Amino acid sequence: MSVQVWIMLATGFGIPVLAAMNGALGRHIGSPAVAACVLFAVAFSIALVAALVTNPGAVAKLPTAPKQWFIAGSFVAFYVLAITWIGPDMGIGKAVFYVLLGQLIAAAVIDHFGFFNAPVAAITWTRFAGIALMAAGVYVAQRA
Repeated sequence: MSVQVWIMLATGFGIPVLAAMNGALGRHIGSPAVAACVLFAVAFSIALVAALVTNPGAVAKLPTAPKQWFIAGSFVAFYVLAITWIGPDMGIGKAVFYVLLGQLIAAAVIDHFGFFNAPVAAITWTRFAGIALMAAGVYVAQRA
């Protein structure tokens, strides 16, 4: 497997860990919103260092980027707030299963239409069957 695959697997591993840890912090301090703010402060600090180390000149290109692409941050905020509030009550496993199902559906639609300059990859019957199988897996896993 390539380094990129290993990085993405580690990223996938980190999502439920993030959810569990931030949910626990939110419960401990009595505020999921404050826990989310702490998470974003830490994440911003790390991302800023990475940006300065890898390509400090990229900031100059921000004014030329399509403004609607900046809305992406609201999706991250929504995810973190939702998983921090709901995850501990619903269960991290169940919450992440639903997040993953939503990701699969959204990714298939984005790829099918090539939204946001993504390479086009049509939704085939095989791909549709995979998403349906995932949905069935979520249902079965949560019924147990």
